Amino acid sequence: MTVYDCHSPEIRKTGLSHAGDALRSGRLVVFPTDTLYAVGSDAFNREAVHALLSAKQRSGDKPASVLVGSPASLDDLVASVPLSAHQLIQAFLPGALSLVLQAAPHLTCDLGRTRGTIMVRMPLHPVALELLEAGPIAQSSANQTGRPPATTVEQARKYLGAAVSVYLDGGMTGDLPSTIVDLSTSRQPAILRAGAISSAEISDVLALPLSTVRATGQHDRHRRRSRP
Repeated sequence: MTVYDCHSPEIRKTGLSHAGDALRSGRLVVFPTDTLYAVGSDAFNREAVHALLSAKQRSGDKPASVLVGSPASLDDLVASVPLSAHQLIQAFLPGALSLVLQAAPHLTCDLGRTRGTIMVRMPLHPVALELLEAGPIAQSSANQTGRPPATTVEQARKYLGAAVSVYLDGGMTGDLPSTIVDLSTSRQPAILRAGAISSAEISDVLALPLSTVRATGQHDRHRRRSRP
């Protein structure tokens, strides 16, 4: 378990290199995002994703989501990108928006019991984006299930300890999670979790009445129906 202070350019370079090595070898990495600290693994390594869920004391009923470094990466992960997704991507990504979409039929990621969907996001943070240059990362907030999210690397270490090989310290993050929008069905887009992007901003971009997309507060319902 090693902590790298990413405020130092040299240490950041070394830390990112070691973090990339850790991900490729199936180990876990903690890193800052534009919302909270995340714990991540290689999205295509089944054992590594299981280790991530285990470190969080989380069952497969609450799967990991996937971070990408570019919207182009979605082509390998999702069945299609509907117009509403394109609109939200153009408006908010990279940023604090997570999209639930139908997973590609050929997808080999084992993120948990997803029921055919996948939640994806492109974070607006230089450390996270540089780490994502090597490929998609399965991730969740860097805490144990039911505990407050980590906004500092010290909090993440307290939660996850030696279960994580590399910690990238980017200082304190914000304290709001991403907003989750479900676009996986033919029904109207639905906000499953309120977060850093408001319901009003989502409705403005989609040109839909606020009442049709307002946060439902039923993130758990989504977990049961699909994945996160």
